[in-house]
Amino acid sequence: MEFETYRGELIAYCYRMVGSFHEAEDLVQETMLRAWKARDRYDDARASVRTWLYRIATNVCLTALEGRARRPLPSGLGAPSHDPGAPLAPALDVPWLQPFPDARVDVEVRTGIRLALVAAMQALSARQRAVLLLRDVLQFSAAEVATQLGTTVPAVNSALQRARSALAEVGDIDEVSEPDDPRVRAVIDRYVRAFEAADVPALVRLLTDDAVLEMPPVPLWYRGSSDYGRFMDRVFQLRGTGWAVTRLTANGQPALAAYAPQPGGGHRLHTLQVLTVAGGLVAGNVVFADPAVLTAFDLPQILSDGFRPPR
Repeated sequence: MEFETYRGELIAYCYRMVGSFHEAEDLVQETMLRAWKARDRYDDARASVRTWLYRIATNVCLTALEGRARRPLPSGLGAPSHDPGAPLAPALDVPWLQPFPDARVDVEVRTGIRLALVAAMQALSARQRAVLLLRDVLQFSAAEVATQLGTTVPAVNSALQRARSALAEVGDIDEVSEPDDPRVRAVIDRYVRAFEAADVPALVRLLTDDAVLEMPPVPLWYRGSSDYGRFMDRVFQLRGTGWAVTRLTANGQPALAAYAPQPGGGHRLHTLQVLTVAGGLVAGNVVFADPAVLTAFDLPQILSDGFRPPR
């Protein structure tokens, strides 16, 4: 029985459930182990292998989520700051939402992993989260989901309605442009040039009026192009100018690996920045600084002086 074919899409599913790529990998490994041990009891007359694996994965995720706090972004915990000099103290006791490394899975399984959407889903109950993903993202029927969750079709429909209502405030994720859209690439080109030049006015011109900047594990966040720019002034004052940037994607969004200049030459990996581009401008930037999070992206820690970032 072939299970490996489904590993990538199961990782994406478990990530959306738990908000951590590393944990999603572990949960899928547990799913595969359970499936292998139960393979003799599998009945293809009752469900396809894919449906059966999703039932196991759902149970594994629900068990893992029992009694656990949700994974937020800083913007989900309180009001924005207006002080660009506020202390950058990490809140290490918060299980922060983590980014998803697109390069680790096939492109067709990345539906529904936008950071804002995954963050909003974390506020749902675990079962509502599962129903929403299985029905709206993965397109299982209500009857299939009822079987996967050991419940009834009316219960599934009710949970789906509540989940959709709870996510109504997130907005239309289709308004967020794809990273390979030429217009998005042009915006990112300009953003990279401004960032590497430490040209804060040029950065601000590329932002929407209410652009959001957040930096887990620091609970601090800012809203508005003015405060965004004032904080970037602080960054360049603290870390210097002459940064280097490489490009990738995360959560189906354009992303940048930012390398800070080092006193002895070269650049050291500093942050992963996941950008939201809408209407030809940058509407959001989630800046991840936790080294444990960055390991999922297989990024080099050091760039030599002769390195030319890809464009």
